[in-house]
Amino acid sequence: MTRKLSDLNFHSRFVDELEGEADAPSFSRQVPNVAFSRVRPEAVSTPRLLAWSEDCAALLDLAKPATDQDRAVFILGGNQLAAGMRPYAARYGGHQFGHWAGQLGDGRAISLGEIEGQSGERFELQLKGAGPTPYSRRADGRAVLRSSLREFVGSEAMHALGVPTTRALSLVATGETVIRDMFYDGHPQAEPGAIVCRVAPSFVRFGNFELHAAMNELDRLRELANFVIRHAYPQYWQGDRSPDYAAWFGEICERTAVMISHWMRVGFVHGVMNTDNMSILGLTIDYGPYGWLDHYDPNWTPNTTDAEGRRYAYGRQPQIALWNLARLAGALMSLVNSREALEAGLERYRETYARQFRIALAQKLGLHALDRDGDTEAIEMLFELLGAVETDMTIFFRTLAETEDIGVVHAAIYDSTALSDELAARWETWLRWRCDRVAAELNVGVGLSTERRRERMNAVNPCYVPRNYLLQLAIDAATEGDVAPLEALQQVLGNPYEKREGCERYARHRPDWARDRPGCSALSCSS
Repeated sequence: MTRKLSDLNFHSRFVDELEGEADAPSFSRQVPNVAFSRVRPEAVSTPRLLAWSEDCAALLDLAKPATDQDRAVFILGGNQLAAGMRPYAARYGGHQFGHWAGQLGDGRAISLGEIEGQSGERFELQLKGAGPTPYSRRADGRAVLRSSLREFVGSEAMHALGVPTTRALSLVATGETVIRDMFYDGHPQAEPGAIVCRVAPSFVRFGNFELHAAMNELDRLRELANFVIRHAYPQYWQGDRSPDYAAWFGEICERTAVMISHWMRVGFVHGVMNTDNMSILGLTIDYGPYGWLDHYDPNWTPNTTDAEGRRYAYGRQPQIALWNLARLAGALMSLVNSREALEAGLERYRETYARQFRIALAQKLGLHALDRDGDTEAIEMLFELLGAVETDMTIFFRTLAETEDIGVVHAAIYDSTALSDELAARWETWLRWRCDRVAAELNVGVGLSTERRRERMNAVNPCYVPRNYLLQLAIDAATEGDVAPLEALQQVLGNPYEKREGCERYARHRPDWARDRPGCSALSCSS
């Protein structure tokens, strides 16, 4: 029988085992030599449950609140606390767009505490948009509906796609407005506020370690590292002896590589890969101005703040993750005390990413492996062709399971008149290579039957992804009080690899009206 959130007794190992500020005032300030500050969510006028993830709730063995008057809704809206909750905001720093930013911290995220999930694993529940903390800087600690809805949908969609990620349990409207200048152009507007409840085994980031190291808080740094190893990486905990910090760092590198390979597999662009947005567990964290590739473009970024430098563009994500890991390595130097060991961890990232992405590409193409002469050149040719004219990445790979001739290109391309004779001929050459590779694998007994190959391809090439324009349509409707489009989108994205009758509109190209519309083609960090 599922449990009621309001009946549970929460715990907090983070508060119990690390040094923090008790009953901290919430005004913005520098906070020295602690891991967190104790804070309380700020009550809102009319909390109302807009959306609920049944899948995440099942993970936690929680029942959906029956009405908006259920005490669970008041807890998820920040108006009440359940037994044992000792809410806090974490303190951390980070490199933002390549530059050290100093103290950052949870400026609008407040962790409530931990509960045991169905499997016995502990999960931390965190409210994003629940009010100010000492780390809010000049902001109010609130979040708007548009960004909260995007985080709620994006988190659960990524989980369904098989990408390592934090989760989202609920989306609650606050009944209040928040003033935001969406594109920082001097035109602030009142927008409806909302709070998303995020769920993860831990929300510790690279930046937690970076700030301790930068401030020479070496005791706090060691305490945090030991805390994370003891609870999340117990295989490296050696009891009375010092933990194997170097091996731990190597696994962080490997987990990060696996996560990034999944991002690249499904066409996800994080948009703001600052070190404070990198999970120490190798999970996708902080869904801000993210987006999915519509047409394949390695230089595309959804983040308007990154429009000029394109530091966090799709094609640069593997390189940026390595750069971020190098910053983490620098922060851990006092613990590992071996540059060679840290460099070995970074090399483990390179090797893991190269191997995992090559495996993913082979699966996407319906091949056993990409390990023959000419394969690398053929892959380079494929991505060159995908980028030659606007070609929908998701549609191309999904259609390739059914159509092995030039029809796959016609299905995926945005403008059929852009397919010149010369480009079509090059596509024909690549498609022949792919057919030959399939036949070659069959000849040596490692290939798959046509039916089995299609099943395998459809298991890694999604039919549905949360395209920006679909999210914007759900936001528009929810702003007017209609959550039906959001609920329908949740249903489709909950099983993204299974094609459904009547859901064709979710698998189509981005419509022309969405090409340049704010929220569909470009987003900001304003939320």
